[in-house]
Amino acid sequence: MAISLALIVLLGIISHQIFVRLRLPGFLGILFLGMAIGPYGADWIDESILLVSADLRNIALVIILLRAGLGLNLQTLKMVGMPALRMGFIPALVEGAVVMFVAARLLDISLVEAGMLGFIIAAVSPAVIVPKMLSYIELEKGADKGIPSMILAGASIDDVVAITIFSSFAGYFAGSGMHIASQVFIIPLSLLTGVLAGALVGVTLLFLFKWFNIRNTKKILVILASAIFLTYAEDLLRNIIPLASLLGVMVIGFVILERRPSLAVEMGARYSKIWVFAEILLFFLVGAEVNIMLAGETGLAGLLIIFIGLTARAAGVYFSLSGTNFTLKEKGFCMLAYSPKATVQAAIGSVPLAMGVPAGDIILTLAVLAIIITAPLGAISMNIAGEKVLKEKL
Repeated sequence: MAISLALIVLLGIISHQIFVRLRLPGFLGILFLGMAIGPYGADWIDESILLVSADLRNIALVIILLRAGLGLNLQTLKMVGMPALRMGFIPALVEGAVVMFVAARLLDISLVEAGMLGFIIAAVSPAVIVPKMLSYIELEKGADKGIPSMILAGASIDDVVAITIFSSFAGYFAGSGMHIASQVFIIPLSLLTGVLAGALVGVTLLFLFKWFNIRNTKKILVILASAIFLTYAEDLLRNIIPLASLLGVMVIGFVILERRPSLAVEMGARYSKIWVFAEILLFFLVGAEVNIMLAGETGLAGLLIIFIGLTARAAGVYFSLSGTNFTLKEKGFCMLAYSPKATVQAAIGSVPLAMGVPAGDIILTLAVLAIIITAPLGAISMNIAGEKVLKEKL
């Protein structure tokens, strides 16, 4: 396992630097490395790492979401409040519904199976979006209108919406009596409990830091451990109360920033250093989950479904931004930034197959195809468009 970790780090850094030299997002090099030497490629990685892949990816995701929360201030959130809320709901609902009906027709599968597929594909990837938006926030690009902050906030809600509705279709298939319409009401409750739980953890941590004088390095570890416990609480309380734990993780950082700005700046800088290692782990392990051999199995129908879904998502983003003072180019950037898929698709793409869903192999194949197509294209276009469209704060 130690040798595999060393190999991942060394080759990950090299791949990252090569892609940066090519003026491409560095994480793409790491993603492709995972595909190349992971279990579906050359298979150079120890199986023990792959067995804890989900936990390692979750820790890396927690780190980047804490960084995001530490960079979100209240003034900016007030400025982008309603557009961010619409961005959290509308694009995922529109894309998921459109993919559901199109897939049912083109692939000749049931609406329940197509619904699972639609809302697996509909989830946007925080792992791809968050690092780039944070870099734009640090450079104060798009800060006048709060565009990066709006996308950060919206993306955290987007995943909750997509995963909750997917879970309702899965529950309906499994015969649990869980109906899609009733699940829609769970989404606001999940968001509310996520925010409250994150705020409670954040306030508690600040109280502890006030009464116990510990070094900032230990504070970093305490915050990280608390955030990981919060994500564990979501699974623990799943059958009792819904909890959007990843949103709660961002709220922890947000509370620290609002109550102790100087501490938040210090914590953010240290998490940026930790992210160097976490980024390699996250994107390598996401890439390692991708079985590229499955990608060609759905043929042109699969490609058509994904691109129709992306078009529907873009329309949802455009509608969400109606009434704002964003220019057409800025709206176009938001559409591109809201297109990458990776984390959620890698995490739950195989769930229907494991449940015995007849179309489970098709669903997994399209989840893989969505990653292969949208993660590179979305990241590259977001990178290029952001540099050209987002203006630096005057």
